[in-house]
Amino acid sequence: MAKARRRRVRDTWKEKQWYKIMTPVEFGDAEIGSTPARDPELLINRGVESSMRELAGDFSKQYIKLYFRINNVVGDIANTKFMGHQVTTDYVRSMIRRGTSRIDAISNVTTKDGQKLKVHVLGITIKRAKSSQQKFIRETMERMVQEAAANKPFQEFIEDIVGGKMASHIYHEAKKIYPLKRVETVKTQMIEEKT
Repeated sequence: MAKARRRRVRDTWKEKQWYKIMTPVEFGDAEIGSTPARDPELLINRGVESSMRELAGDFSKQYIKLYFRINNVVGDIANTKFMGHQVTTDYVRSMIRRGTSRIDAISNVTTKDGQKLKVHVLGITIKRAKSSQQKFIRETMERMVQEAAANKPFQEFIEDIVGGKMASHIYHEAKKIYPLKRVETVKTQMIEEKT
């Protein structure tokens, strides 16, 4: 009986090329990793995650996760665009104590240069606040986020959020209503236009 000839399996790994993944300009055009692909077109829309510690080299910012998406490839460089950020859930949990009030303000905003984002700000009071005080703090947080977005281009707005400047401004304003322990921008997400 004749033996069936084994077909040689093509090693597609050798056909792949490595691409450097770079952050957008607002994050310093830094390299955040590399990835292999057979065709650069396959990289488009691939999501990439990084932490603020990796980007800034600041260990105290370990809890901030940044999300990017590859939007174009030039040579062996894969460029990304910012898609949002999020603070880790264990960090949020560590801030909340019994007998405090958690105040969430989620706003859809448009920056001065027309970028649309959803921004989630979290405020934590020192002691339990009345519902009327909570409502007033929430309205203040939403108003301040809306105003900051309307007056700043996207790059500056994101730098303020991720760098903590925005949360600091809100904290100083909102603590006049009721003593606050902490204000943090826990999440941002780009709102993409549906085509």
